[in-house]
Amino acid sequence: MNKTILITGAGSGIGKDTAFALAQRGHRVLATTQTDAQALSLEQEARTQNVVLEVFKLDITLEQDREKLAQYDLDVLVNNAAMGESGSLAEVDMNRVRQLFEVNLFCTLELTQVALRNMIKRESGTVLLVSSIAGRIPTPFLMPYSMSKFALSAAGAGLRAEMDQLKKNVHIALIEPGAIHTGFNQAMINSKYAWMDANSYFAHQAEKMKKEELTTFKWLEAKSTHVIVKQIIKAAEARRPKLRYVAPWVQGFGVRLARIFGV
Repeated sequence: MNKTILITGAGSGIGKDTAFALAQRGHRVLATTQTDAQALSLEQEARTQNVVLEVFKLDITLEQDREKLAQYDLDVLVNNAAMGESGSLAEVDMNRVRQLFEVNLFCTLELTQVALRNMIKRESGTVLLVSSIAGRIPTPFLMPYSMSKFALSAAGAGLRAEMDQLKKNVHIALIEPGAIHTGFNQAMINSKYAWMDANSYFAHQAEKMKKEELTTFKWLEAKSTHVIVKQIIKAAEARRPKLRYVAPWVQGFGVRLARIFGV
């Protein structure tokens, strides 16, 4: 059955590729972006590829934008919009961390609450929270981002249990991508070098860190979003999605092993 699916952060990367893939499967896709410029670009690309998308700006940090969801009877909400931030917890400006939590956790949950009003009333719907494998294992210098995803994954698991107890046929699931080459990871790891200076505890290691980080992601990243898009489609189309959808599977397996051995 074709569904009405809204995706946030559809201007690039996983969100954009998911929007196109779901639309090509016959679903009604509301592809939303943070800015009007991104919306225009996405609309033009969809038209060029003969893909039907309903595109509009939805900045999840703005209440008036979040309330746009109230006018739609959504079958699925894909909470994909997020931001990245890196740096040592020993020195990173906590305002940067607060902003990260504001976007990745608080505003995501506020948007979810708007969608849940109609879903609970209609007794039908699915909310997908795009978290991260990074939210399951501590990673030095990525902890601002990782913490926000730890929190989102915990919120998703708890909200799922609450919806199960409510018995309104509303389902919550977590999407946990690993390292995938979209440019997001590079922007995130580079963010700390915008404020690290000669007074940083790690200034003497900065050049070495840059090289190691770039090498690690070059080796680790999946080259295509296809693997995680496939999992999002499974979750969106499932009558009752499972709790977690992880891809690439080898990265998810590696994280499980690391946790078992206490890494």
